Amino acid sequence: EMESKVSEGGLNVTLTIRLLMHGKEVGSIIGKKGETVKKMREESGARINISEGNCPERIVTITGPTDAIFKAFAMIAYKFEEDITNSMSNSTATSKPPVTLRLVVPASQCGSLIGKGGSKIKEIRESTGAQVQVAGDMLPNSTERAVTISGTPDAIIQCVKQICVVMLESPPKGATIPYRPKPASTPVIFAGGQAYTIQGQYAIPHPDQLTKLHQLAMQQTPFTPLGQTTPAFPGCSLGSVVGKQRSSIALPLPALTMFLSICPGLDASPPASTHELTIPNDLIGCIIGRQGTKINEIRQMSGAQIKIANATEGSSERQITITGTPANISLAQYLINARLTSEVTGMGAL
Repeated sequence: EMESKVSEGGLNVTLTIRLLMHGKEVGSIIGKKGETVKKMREESGARINISEGNCPERIVTITGPTDAIFKAFAMIAYKFEEDITNSMSNSTATSKPPVTLRLVVPASQCGSLIGKGGSKIKEIRESTGAQVQVAGDMLPNSTERAVTISGTPDAIIQCVKQICVVMLESPPKGATIPYRPKPASTPVIFAGGQAYTIQGQYAIPHPDQLTKLHQLAMQQTPFTPLGQTTPAFPGCSLGSVVGKQRSSIALPLPALTMFLSICPGLDASPPASTHELTIPNDLIGCIIGRQGTKINEIRQMSGAQIKIANATEGSSERQITITGTPANISLAQYLINARLTSEVTGMGAL
């Protein structure tokens, strides 16, 4: 019943579909001076947004009534097929590879998409002729999974229609943490006033401009030893971890281990301790973030436990308790400082 309504465009519900694309695919969708995406928006009537950033992966969000979404999908699928045809004209390959699209779907909806014992996904494959695969693992730092569809453009369009029906019939349960691709830039770590990039297992001294950027960051975000709870770091400071992405600080684990190994003053497994901070009420929001996204990011990156006390009447400040090893606490405090600094000075870039 619902399916026939959707495919005839009679069920005009507004839907949002997220696609994960590589930079090259995004370039093809955008076109010269943005002409291709402009045409797609105008002809389909769907809103098509492309995530910012110099990431190897980008998120393309398509929103609109179901029929507008299907039109936009058809245009994307045919554009990708055109790209494949063009690339084959100067290659020796004889068989034409299928068009492949990757949807990003809340994990809580994937069960309905697979169906009991895989029945639903089998039915979709058989009735559309498209290949459909649901990733076993969630995408990093999110509660979403990638659903890969491949086949001819027509098979893909039919397949997307059926997936939309499933998504409308079983909405996501609970809060979804959306997948955000990480920036392509290599993480940078600072020790003893020198910038290092992490390549594999090695820290390689980095060109001067980043050391200058680091000095600027140091003026903005003082990184101070935390009272008595932390041993002094001999000649060390985690002054700034610079990614090119403006919105958050990239800090992968290899860099953290590197930081700890460059700074011999830190014991590998020092005892846990507690540090308390007070933050003005009006700034607490920028630390918590929407639905707790920022505070969760800080917890994940620092490895510290962070508790934010409830607001007390008559007080203009909130208490934050950070528990963990001295290194965890220092990192958590640094990341909190960085959030506050970017909020106060508008210095999102650092």
